[in-house]
Amino acid sequence: MKKKTIMSALTLLSLAAGTIMWGCSPTVKIEASDKPIVINMNIKIDHEIRIKVDRELDNLLDSKKGLF
Repeated sequence: MKKKTIMSALTLLSLAAGTIMWGCSPTVKIEASDKPIVINMNIKIDHEIRIKVDRELDNLLDSKKGLF
């Protein structure tokens, strides 16, 4: 009789331990953000200005042949 009670107590204990451990398992949740994604595009464009200055300098140097 003692073996049956010990076996049933161990079975009950292992089931209880398994239930407790199953309840403590970590979970990972992936959720979409409520806020929209903002991409800040602060770009300084000065290419056009340089081309204009370069063209003006070319015209100036072409008109003044004796500078250099």
